[in-house]
Amino acid sequence: MKKTLLATLAAGLVAVLAACGGGESATEKTLRVGTLSDAPPNIYVENGNYTGFDNELLKAIATKQNLKLEFASTDFSSLLGQVANNQFDIGSSAIAQTDERKKNVDFSSPYNFEVMSIQTKDGSPITEEKGLSGKRVAVIQATVGDKWLTSTVPDAQAVRFPGYAPALAALKSGAVDAYILDQAIAETNVKESTDAKLKVVKSFTTDVPHGFAVKKGNTELLTKINEGLKQVIADGTWVKLHEKFLPTAPVPAQFKA
Repeated sequence: MKKTLLATLAAGLVAVLAACGGGESATEKTLRVGTLSDAPPNIYVENGNYTGFDNELLKAIATKQNLKLEFASTDFSSLLGQVANNQFDIGSSAIAQTDERKKNVDFSSPYNFEVMSIQTKDGSPITEEKGLSGKRVAVIQATVGDKWLTSTVPDAQAVRFPGYAPALAALKSGAVDAYILDQAIAETNVKESTDAKLKVVKSFTTDVPHGFAVKKGNTELLTKINEGLKQVIADGTWVKLHEKFLPTAPVPAQFKA
């Protein structure tokens, strides 16, 4: 009878814990962050450390909210699916918040806006979007750049890549005539390229916000990220990181301390 009573009590305790959500909260577990290793100044690896504007901003948010982070590299084309299936808790990669992506993941409040560029090798005759007509143009698969190219210059041949490094290599080798990508990354390519001279032909600001991605329905984590974002904007951390990593990009009014 004692065994039966103990078993009943134990079962009741398990039920109570389950009802109270006995799993680890966002502040108790180490959160896995999916990011990229090859897209400076937003997201990249330097001396074994995942850094860049987006990742350093997320680290600052985590400090404010007592969150523990662990970064890992992936391809951009796989990132949101990996967030949706719990492989990563957070996606950090200058991710534009499009309606299509919102069907699969939830996004934090905006922490920046998309500024795109057309990049070519120096000496290219391309000067603006009309010059892309009939050309082979590199884009990162499923990005705003991909959508912009197919909608703006439908007769351009979009050559889709899973990540930034192979797209850049294709531009340098002449396998593509131009490359559509984030302005900050394009400017970094110009500065750091030693094996080919590159230029930014044209840049254009969009109204598409960047956000950190989390699994749909993970309101606890989303709330913490949003609260932390408010804190790093209010104390000036956002502006300091922007000045460090994106000094030539405009600062939208809502991000000023």
